[in-house]
Amino acid sequence: MLHEQTEFEDIIQKHPQEKRALIPILQDLQTKYNYLPPVALNMVSQALNVPLIDIISVASFYNAFSLEPKGEHQITVCMGTACHVRGAPLILEEFERKLDVEAGHTRKDGKYSLDSVACLGCCAIGPVVVVDSEYHAQTGIRDAGKITKMLEKKEKTND
Repeated sequence: MLHEQTEFEDIIQKHPQEKRALIPILQDLQTKYNYLPPVALNMVSQALNVPLIDIISVASFYNAFSLEPKGEHQITVCMGTACHVRGAPLILEEFERKLDVEAGHTRKDGKYSLDSVACLGCCAIGPVVVVDSEYHAQTGIRDAGKITKMLEKKEKTND
């Protein structure tokens, strides 16, 4: 824990100790830890003299930040209007079944996080699913199975 606190301090100290540095600091923490650890947020609050509630408000507003640990693989299903009318809710349900995790959560083994977003801004190619920053256009229900098999295959080759 002390080691992590030193790493948190190093990240915070790389930036000006001013409120305008909040988002860059949070981005660095998110990149390093795949979420925003509570201890780190307390340290940011003290270093920048910004109330913790304000930091949590920023962190929970932006999709790029997570207040809970994310899985090794992150799957995001767009639920914007164009994707929704083309079957995104069914695709999301299929991912929930295939991965055994509810949307908005990380599977117990830490392998997968499944999320939905209001819009990814690429309506013409919807429904869109983002897997580990890779966009999958015109995704159908059957593609959910193909994508999960691809991820499982990656897992086996990495073991």
